[in-house]
Amino acid sequence: MFGLGTQELLIILVLVMIIFGAGKLPQVGGALGKGLRNFKKGMNDADSEIEEGKIEEIGENKDSENKDA
Repeated sequence: MFGLGTQELLIILVLVMIIFGAGKLPQVGGALGKGLRNFKKGMNDADSEIEEGKIEEIGENKDSENKDA
C-alpha cells in the first residue's frame, strides 16, 4: 500500500490522534468516509454518463447507415 510499512502507519496514526484528539477522531473518520463515498459516486455517475453518450452515438450511427441504404 504505497510503500508504507506498519511503523509508518503507526506514526501517522499517532500524529493524527495528537492533532485531532481522541474525541474528534470519529467525526474526522465520518467526514472522510462521506467524502470518499461522494467521490466514488461522482466517478460512477461520470462513467455512466460517458457510457450513455457512447450508446447514443452508436444508435445515431446505425440510424444514419439505415438512411443511406
